[in-house]
Amino acid sequence: MQNLILASSSPRRKELLENLHLTFAISSSDVDESFDPTLSPEEVVMELADRKAQAVFKENSQAFVIGSDTIVVANNRILGKPADEAEAISMLTTLSGKQHDVFTGVSIVSPTNSTKFYEKTEVWFWELTDEEIRAYVKSGEPLDKAGAYGIQQLGSMLVKKINGDYFAVVGLPVARTVRELKRLGYQLPY
Repeated sequence: MQNLILASSSPRRKELLENLHLTFAISSSDVDESFDPTLSPEEVVMELADRKAQAVFKENSQAFVIGSDTIVVANNRILGKPADEAEAISMLTTLSGKQHDVFTGVSIVSPTNSTKFYEKTEVWFWELTDEEIRAYVKSGEPLDKAGAYGIQQLGSMLVKKINGDYFAVVGLPVARTVRELKRLGYQLPY
């Protein structure tokens, strides 16, 4: 039996893999998430995803390990997780009424091979009032999410439309991830 490990403590990524009826363990890595500011958003998410996957793989060298990272890019600026409510309000104000890009990088490391890839999804927000932004921030939901929102929960009310992979915005492009797992030799249960 092949072992599959998700190198993330994200409940959203965990739920996405559970929805695929895959048996997996969770082993989050506490890697440095700083990055070279000269890197492109694609390079940033693939680098961070790979750091997470490699850190867990070092302790589980017979497993298939999935690492993932998501960032939001608006006005050529990378928006990570907000440090506090004030930064969340600032981020949401920046995104209000505009289009931004969500990049999710994935790294899969196995005993015989590895791969890295990313998905880019364009997201448009409705024009938000200050009251809507403050109420959303008070919910607590934005504080652990890149760009200060989660598309799958209360944050769904902020999103006007998307162009790309919805699941990548949630945190893991599941269809591409499954295809890459299969390509690397992982045996799916179906």
